[in-house]
Amino acid sequence: MQEHDTERPGGAYRLGSRTVARIGYGAMALERFAEDRDAGVALLHRGRDLGVDHVDTADFYGDSTANDVIRRAFGTSDEVVVVSKVGAVRVDAPMPLALAQRPEQLRAQVHANLRGLGRDRIDVVNLRRADVGPGLIAEGEQLVDLDDQLAEMTAMRDEGLIAGIGLSAVSAGALERGLAAGIVCVQNAYSLVAREHEPLLDFCVRHGVAWVPYFPLGGAFPGLPKVVDEPVAARIAAELGVTTAQLGLAWLLGHAPDVLLIPGTSSVAHLEENVAVGTIRPTPEQTAELDAVWDRRDTAEGDTDEVARPRWP
Repeated sequence: MQEHDTERPGGAYRLGSRTVARIGYGAMALERFAEDRDAGVALLHRGRDLGVDHVDTADFYGDSTANDVIRRAFGTSDEVVVVSKVGAVRVDAPMPLALAQRPEQLRAQVHANLRGLGRDRIDVVNLRRADVGPGLIAEGEQLVDLDDQLAEMTAMRDEGLIAGIGLSAVSAGALERGLAAGIVCVQNAYSLVAREHEPLLDFCVRHGVAWVPYFPLGGAFPGLPKVVDEPVAARIAAELGVTTAQLGLAWLLGHAPDVLLIPGTSSVAHLEENVAVGTIRPTPEQTAELDAVWDRRDTAEGDTDEVARPRWP
């Protein structure tokens, strides 16, 4: 259920057993503070002062740099909900990440996150599946049955190592199978200009599962569309006196009641811009134009060569 809360940026929604602001913080950018961790701590404290009360991290962000900065900022305090993820590990080459999907690998990653965060329990841990892109897709020994993974995740929940379980990069079929395990959130790529997962979002709304989009402003991969390049969004942003990026995030908040945002930044000024997104209110007419962007883009791209059209199911 969505909750109205004037003290929380963007309002509030349930994330597992906790109620959090709908605007949180994605900790990948904290890896930039490897040489100045106090500055990272100051950034997180500023976010907390602004009402940001949940942080999304991973042990592989900066080889545990992000987790260490979060530990320094908040210790074991429960004032901030900490969300992490497992299913991939940091490697040197040729890609910065490699899948680690087997149950024993998931358990090892949970313990690595606990050590880095200095905590006995993590509020939510997302199982980063590899069913859909963009990014890594499972193959070979990393093709692991979801039931085996969830059995390990629920065992760790029963042991008190984690409080809630989420899924990431997941198909609709996998979510339906996993719902009985008490899934509290889904993280999939989704934005104003990339809405292939709309049916999955609708499913989450119906079942009260939080929807936490990654790439909320479009693709970080070459060839994938970006919100800042969308002319309709740029024009409406100018009409409202905000940045196109801010409008793209605001549209997500208004599009579905279960959306939680986790934009990341290493800049205090940018952090403040992200938090201010919760106050942006497009008119009904502007919202209708933004809603139509995907239909127009999808129809226009439908006639192009499928190889040249970066999509994921």
